[in-house]
Amino acid sequence: MLAVLVAGFALWRGLQGWAWRGLAGLAAALALAGPALELGTRAALSDIVILLDDRSASQALPGRGAQVDQAVDDLSAGIAALPGTDLRRVTVADSDDGTALATAVSRAIAAEPEARLAGVIAVTDGRLHDAQMLPQGLAAPLHVLLTGQPQDWDRRLVIEEAPAFGLIGQEVTIRLRVEDQGTVPDESRTGSVNLRLSVDGEDEQTVAVPLNTSLSLPVTPGHAGQNVVQIALDDAPGELTDRNNAAAISINGVRDRLRVLLVSGEPHAGERTWRNLLKSDAAVDLIHFTILRPPDKFDGVPVDELSLIAFPTRELFLERIDDFDLIIFDRYSVRGILPPEYYMNIARYVEEGGAILVSAGPEMASVESLHLSPLGPILPAQPTGRVIEQPFLPRLTDDGRRHPVTAGLGGPDPDAPDWGRWLRMSEVTPTGDAQVAMTGAEDKPLLILDRVGEGRVALLTSDQVWLWGRGFEGGGPQLELLRRIAHWSMKEPELEEEALLADVSDGLAVRFTRRTMQDGAGPLQVTGPDGTVTQVPLAADGPGRFVADWTAPEPGLYRLADGDMRRVLALGPAAPREFEETVADAPLLAPLVEASGGSVQRLSDGVPDLRQTRAGRAASGDGLGGPWIGVTPRDAATVTGLDRRPLLPGWAWLALIAGLILTGWLAEGRRRPA
Repeated sequence: MLAVLVAGFALWRGLQGWAWRGLAGLAAALALAGPALELGTRAALSDIVILLDDRSASQALPGRGAQVDQAVDDLSAGIAALPGTDLRRVTVADSDDGTALATAVSRAIAAEPEARLAGVIAVTDGRLHDAQMLPQGLAAPLHVLLTGQPQDWDRRLVIEEAPAFGLIGQEVTIRLRVEDQGTVPDESRTGSVNLRLSVDGEDEQTVAVPLNTSLSLPVTPGHAGQNVVQIALDDAPGELTDRNNAAAISINGVRDRLRVLLVSGEPHAGERTWRNLLKSDAAVDLIHFTILRPPDKFDGVPVDELSLIAFPTRELFLERIDDFDLIIFDRYSVRGILPPEYYMNIARYVEEGGAILVSAGPEMASVESLHLSPLGPILPAQPTGRVIEQPFLPRLTDDGRRHPVTAGLGGPDPDAPDWGRWLRMSEVTPTGDAQVAMTGAEDKPLLILDRVGEGRVALLTSDQVWLWGRGFEGGGPQLELLRRIAHWSMKEPELEEEALLADVSDGLAVRFTRRTMQDGAGPLQVTGPDGTVTQVPLAADGPGRFVADWTAPEPGLYRLADGDMRRVLALGPAAPREFEETVADAPLLAPLVEASGGSVQRLSDGVPDLRQTRAGRAASGDGLGGPWIGVTPRDAATVTGLDRRPLLPGWAWLALIAGLILTGWLAEGRRRPA
């Protein structure tokens, strides 16, 4: 400001040296500001090349491991030979979720300064399962070196849609296709292949299906609980692997509604027990008839004056008997209501998979006993004609402690259960292989369970179970006992006395449970997906119950066997994710490769040479010695020091200012008067 004022004053006075005086003032102001030059000392940084080594399960296919080893060794040596270049090697390990190559790329790039990244090289088969993790862009070229051979091909089974649940006895649909990938040889271009289908490892069927076409496969769940549907292809010669030629689908069989027919032979104190039990279950459709006026009852009341309905015997026991899952005869007497052919039809219904439960009273010991009808041959006991009229305490037998229907009912001390007594029962003699689960007075059979053909028969030789429900002498587990009897009759899986269960808790950890009426079980024979057989010992875990904890070595389909018991267990996918697609290709990596200026090359043509190429030039090509790939030098550096130097020394500023002032003075002294 002072320099400007001085120059302005000189100009106003008309002095010829006003400009020089102004410059001298500005030079003085500049000298006071202390201008200086700052010079930094730089040190060059090395370039970084990331080498991704894919060691996932699909890389273990024949020939690929050797290709990976050779490529990694040659590339490591080539990168080490480049001046000012460092190697960052990242190994992509095997995983249950497939090849996490994109995640490995993103993490490796994020860990390095972008200004030093010269290139990324991935030695892989190109099959990754985390494409959403790929970076949006790269500051350096990405080169993908594919393992395998150009003539590789594979045939695989693809499950497009599969239900998790299905109604028992009703068809569900599985959508699938069989497709070929890669270079399929002429001898394998058949147009169709054989598909093997089995449910729970039984009754395998073979059908011919077209290739590369979606189709619907109907399957019918045959029982409650897990129905394992195994689908497999015939192996084709020359394909990469057969690990993706099979699939295991677990369909949980459920009943739409449990249909129960309850026939009470006469009104009695315990009649409501069965009705209340079955009506309390929302999954049960109950039809209940109580016979109030049998044909042999003559009371003089005309039929047209009664409000009772006729018992629809023909519809229930002849036309629609197969619609029921269980028929309960509660204190039923043979009084001419049902003709003999109806009883024969009931016996046929049981032998073909139906179930009956007989809750008997004193009529069991009379001439009106069901045992004397055509139904008698399928009943599990024969009455002696004696009715025991005395209080007794129901007890579990040895079989009863093992059988799921009664196991655990006795509490911590099954020899002295805290139950109330019953007052009456009929004496019977078990027949055949019937199992006595509970005894009553004089250790006579009280609850008898038996299998007839494909069906079930249960016999309760007393009508006094209702005393437990009324709390007589403390009562007892009435509802639980009757529920178990009814559901065992309807073949609920959790109540099967001979069962082999597998509970998958976490990953590949399995808890095997073997229920049996025998004194021992095991060892359990486990056949793995590769055919390896493992013997797993079972340890006792209560009467009739044996368990073992086991961890499977790999996902897949396992077959379990113990004596006559067979079970198919699916752990994870039958084909691990790594083997869903095995032909080497890089469709998911191609956009990033193209955007970064990199390349996709096959190791079957040899390991490419490594070069340094300038930014903006091609980063791959074919030379005289074969294919090559390039990395881009980044010329990155870091500042290691800083030197500050004044623009002019003090004496120079003084000389400059003095010179300008002198020049102005001289210019003014030469001015002549007008």
